[in-house]
Amino acid sequence: MNSVQFTAETTSNGVVEREFTVGKIPGMLWSPASASDTYAVSDRAPLVLMGHGGGTHKKWPAMTGRAHLLVNGCGFHVACIDAPGHGERPRTAHDEEEIALMLQARAAGEPEGPIVVRYNAHLAERAVPEWHAALDALQQLPEIGTEGPVGYFGLNMGTAIGVPFVAADPRITAAVFGLHWPDALAETAKQITVPIEFMLQWDDEHIPRESGLALFDAFASTEKTLHANTGRHKELPRFESDSAVRFFARHLGGAVTSPA
Repeated sequence: MNSVQFTAETTSNGVVEREFTVGKIPGMLWSPASASDTYAVSDRAPLVLMGHGGGTHKKWPAMTGRAHLLVNGCGFHVACIDAPGHGERPRTAHDEEEIALMLQARAAGEPEGPIVVRYNAHLAERAVPEWHAALDALQQLPEIGTEGPVGYFGLNMGTAIGVPFVAADPRITAAVFGLHWPDALAETAKQITVPIEFMLQWDDEHIPRESGLALFDAFASTEKTLHANTGRHKELPRFESDSAVRFFARHLGGAVTSPA
């Protein structure tokens, strides 16, 4: 099993930001700066994994902003890895072809959804095993460990990758999803029973509200909450990130300590 290899570290606004690799997969880990330098077992806290959106990467401002909210608001650790073909990772010929088709559809004013759904499903097949491996490695760190709860937070492409990942990994105990089509995800969503918070834009120009509602409805969770806001696809209110922090605080609890 690959371990976490840290490659850089900075501290900003009470948050330690560490770049790492697991094998060849690059990632970021945000942790409370108040924890001890040696990260003793007593410093353990829940972990939230974040999946970034299409065309972005692990250090995208939205990722960093959400991570800081979770670290400073809850004392959690937060991790994000670059999806295949994103960030520091090279694109394959297939990646280039699908991206070109998406841009062509956009320029022609044609629907991008069918291409995005197909491409994101392909990326999920590649990314889900990487997330399993990353979580395995992160839980070997003394400040995280294997005893504590784990959450997942991913919108757009982060949902396309996150739904099959959460369905397949029993370590995930709560998740925030949203802003995606149900086509390739609804059947898998039926396997998910952990608490869910789901975000939907009522006036989304790409994803019809009926499609968003269908994906929300597919989750088998007995505790799931729909957050629908007016606005287009990229107009998700920033206060929804604050809501996600409260959601994870409810379901992941406080710091985890080792049994006496």
